[in-house]
Amino acid sequence: MMQHGLSGTATLGPSGTGSSDYREPKRLPKPRKTSAICALNYPNKESFGFLLTAARLWINSGGSSDRPSDTKTSDDPQLTHVTLVWREGQHEDWIKFGKPVAERIFSRSKRIESYMAGQVFALVRWASNDYGTVRSTLDIVQAVSLGEHCATVPQVDPGGALLLSVHGWPKVAQVFRLIDAIEASGIDPCDVAPEHWRHIHNRMAGRLTSRDYTPARHQAWLQRKALRP
Repeated sequence: MMQHGLSGTATLGPSGTGSSDYREPKRLPKPRKTSAICALNYPNKESFGFLLTAARLWINSGGSSDRPSDTKTSDDPQLTHVTLVWREGQHEDWIKFGKPVAERIFSRSKRIESYMAGQVFALVRWASNDYGTVRSTLDIVQAVSLGEHCATVPQVDPGGALLLSVHGWPKVAQVFRLIDAIEASGIDPCDVAPEHWRHIHNRMAGRLTSRDYTPARHQAWLQRKALRP
């Protein structure tokens, strides 16, 4: 589960989305206005996983003294790298859930998170133009080992095992609710059986109701996982 969050937003749920608030991000009004001075934290609830503060802003310049000590970077080719871009109201990417092992912040609008093979994360990508929303997607991806076959996923290098992929905000919000239900049962979505995300994907594609992921199912998965070599 992500550890970042909006300051002063205690009502947000564990994964950053309130239990009853699944609103699509708002695009900027037309005409767009820019300002030389702006807040580093945005009030958009969907931005929970990407908000930067002055203490965490730094430019990758090969060991700059401005780099905070708790920020990790890695060029390990064994890792899967996810590029996140944040331009409020225009292009908003965030991680719904995931536990990156490394992170590189390039600017206030771009960062890269890295995951080890086997880790699962949920990437949300939203974009709009002057005519409305042009992209709303949620991909749940499992990082793979170097040389392993994988699917191509935008902004994920080199790709990964695609467990679930939905397009359109209504479907994205539906998966949000399923994720929140899993968290409400005390289970970290990062640890859910990969087969369950595939099950949700297939059931949604067939416009059918998916099975609940109960603690009993999760325990069975953990026991099966422990027996694997």
